[in-house]
Amino acid sequence: MLPRSLILHAPGTNRDLEAAQAFELAGAQAEIVPLTALRQRQLRWEGYQILVLPGGFSYADALGAGRLLALDLRAYFAEQVQAFIGSGKPVLGICNGFQARVKAGLLPGLDAAKHHRYATLTFNASGRFECRWVTLRPRSARCLWTQGLAGLVDCPVAHGEGNFTLADPALLADLNVGDQIALTYVQADGAPADERYPANPNGSIADIAGVCNPRGNVLGLMPHPEDHVRAYQHPHRSRPGAPDDRSGLRLFENGVRYAAQM
Repeated sequence: MLPRSLILHAPGTNRDLEAAQAFELAGAQAEIVPLTALRQRQLRWEGYQILVLPGGFSYADALGAGRLLALDLRAYFAEQVQAFIGSGKPVLGICNGFQARVKAGLLPGLDAAKHHRYATLTFNASGRFECRWVTLRPRSARCLWTQGLAGLVDCPVAHGEGNFTLADPALLADLNVGDQIALTYVQADGAPADERYPANPNGSIADIAGVCNPRGNVLGLMPHPEDHVRAYQHPHRSRPGAPDDRSGLRLFENGVRYAAQM
């Protein structure tokens, strides 16, 4: 039986169909479920093996990117989400979904008793909405979504608040020691971005594009790997010397493969 992925849909979410397509290509069943259906208990969370918060502008980012969706997670679904994470099942938050997980305190998952509000995603250093392609380097062996991925990944970003910031820069050492920095922004040839624009599109500390929790089953990232799961989606696909396959599909295949083994 194929693993089932639960893709949450909040008002304003607009990347759920692309996420569903990516998971189906990776070998999972994908079901897009409105939050209202979950609040009315029309289905059981236990019936799913993968949990996804896709990108978009949940609640129109009325009080800040992902803030109201984070409130939903804490107020209505805290028990279910914690049970899902605690079971070790794969959990993914993309762009707005990453913002919601960070603002709900679910990522990076350091000791909240010691580090209250230790991380956030704030306005891009460029001061404008960034919508273009970037290059990522998977780097965490702990994160189940990036384990064994040696090649680069090309995919778009589309955000105005993607600047991953720590309350205390010293916390960066904790993320490094825990192997929680899952993906970083790099230049197109794989050279370090060194926190420089445009390779780093938002000014994130240490070029962080995605982080995982200490257990490695929860990944949040700002870029959109679901927008590059087929070769024809790459803007340079027909140019001479185009790079080898840098599809984001491999991230989804890792998650699905792990879920199938549980």
